[in-house]
Amino acid sequence: MYSQRIKRRDFLKSIGLGAAAMSVPLRVSVAKEESEMDNRPNIVLIMVDDMGYSDIGCYGGDIETPNLDRLADEGIRYTHFYNTARCCPARASLMTGLYPHQAGMGWMTAANLGTDGYAGDLNNRCLTIAECLRPAGYSTYMSGKWHLTHVDYLKPDSPNHSWPCQRGFDRYFGTLAGAGSYFTPNTLTIDNTQIEPPEDFYYTDAISDNACRFIDERQMDNPFFLYVAYTAPHWPLHAKPVDMEKYRGRFREGWDLFRQRKFQRMKAMGILEEHWGLSERDDGVPAWDSLSQKKQDEFDLRMAIYAAQIDSMDQGVGRIFKNLEKNGILDNTLILFLSDNGGCHEEIHRAPSDPAKFGTNESYESYGRPWANVSNTPFREFKSWVHEGGIATPLIAHWPNGLKRKGEMDDQPGHITDIMPTCVELAGASYRTDGDPDVHPLVGRSLVPSFEGKEISRDCIFWEHEANRALRVGKWKLVAKGIKGDWELYDMEKDRSELNNLAKVHTERVKKMAEQWNEIAEKTDVFPLDGRGWGERLKNPNAVSEH
Repeated sequence: MYSQRIKRRDFLKSIGLGAAAMSVPLRVSVAKEESEMDNRPNIVLIMVDDMGYSDIGCYGGDIETPNLDRLADEGIRYTHFYNTARCCPARASLMTGLYPHQAGMGWMTAANLGTDGYAGDLNNRCLTIAECLRPAGYSTYMSGKWHLTHVDYLKPDSPNHSWPCQRGFDRYFGTLAGAGSYFTPNTLTIDNTQIEPPEDFYYTDAISDNACRFIDERQMDNPFFLYVAYTAPHWPLHAKPVDMEKYRGRFREGWDLFRQRKFQRMKAMGILEEHWGLSERDDGVPAWDSLSQKKQDEFDLRMAIYAAQIDSMDQGVGRIFKNLEKNGILDNTLILFLSDNGGCHEEIHRAPSDPAKFGTNESYESYGRPWANVSNTPFREFKSWVHEGGIATPLIAHWPNGLKRKGEMDDQPGHITDIMPTCVELAGASYRTDGDPDVHPLVGRSLVPSFEGKEISRDCIFWEHEANRALRVGKWKLVAKGIKGDWELYDMEKDRSELNNLAKVHTERVKKMAEQWNEIAEKTDVFPLDGRGWGERLKNPNAVSEH
């Protein structure tokens, strides 16, 4: 099946929508009598992009997120939940309940590295949440960033086998690719038709508005699954002036003071244990007081724009929440919120670095390593590494009818692969309904027991990204940086900040866990390990990589 790119105005005319609309109307059926209503929950899954563990208010952050804070106050906050350290792999694991390599997404959609685990395109050995829930009677909608289709298949006339509507979604609005302008994004798509963004477009708002539209125009007879995938706060730093001005000047005291304050706040809130330490300022980050006044002002502006991006996202979450209330379906809707990886250290400068243009479509900047170090407080490292700074994510669950615990925290280790089995269980759906032996069995564990304060049965959690490796078994975490990095061992109960390496103290444990890591890697298409950097992978993607 193929798509074609047309002007947004022409497309909207062809489907009979006014200029303000940004999605196709859905058929609305007459609701059943109350006694016949399907009581399975609706599910709204919200993922943000490149947001650190402690950016939002309910996890100790300085950015105003009243809507997420309300979800947390009325729901459950998971304090030991993990993603997979990078956007494409995280989205693959989120959608499939598998480790990313099993879904063909061990690296990025930017290249096929020549093996099944690194094909860069969502494969046919996995099922998405939408593909499981739709046969069970759920309507399935998505608004936002997809980023699970190889770059060769993003053009309007290319095969679209791995686009959302070919992977189980009834309706789709969003961008198929990864990072891009918030004002003029590429690959903006309605269902299978690519469109041009209109004037005065801001992608975060469009994602929220189309999520609300899908709720309003849903199939009334069916429960629904809605996946809302924000690009915020991923670079580039693009925000609306009203949101930017709200934060301008707030960060002039600098990252050193903000890390210390946040660390103390997180301990006071119970997010962190009192005996955990604060990692040292990252080696690549200068002391704030060493900067000139001009540089301090520029970095304050960068963080103000980043904060504005998160604030705008939170406003959108609030609109979705109110829309569920308006439709009378909030109480029986499970809302899940998480991030795809830790705060992003990447230094992006793709346009003339004129601070006067920061935040606008004439700039293409990131907030940089220093503020990412704050976003990941109290942890070490960043996006792409599998130390805690790269993989720790907030997870909030909100469901008035279904959660026995409200306003509580859960410190059980959990993983992004757990979202799929949670949705399947609540939907009464079946996984591998056709018995296809080529479809991998689920890796994740359902979170439903934790909704009642019960234990989640789990053997271990496994990671690999760009040859960064880790394994968590109970309280123990084994982790290494790069293909030549030595194994490190940490006691997550005593030292979640990974400050006291116990590898030389517990040599037998390291050996046993390393063997377990290798066994899982063999079974999940991780080998051969590829220790090359981004540029080398793109330059020669099919080169033989190291084992």
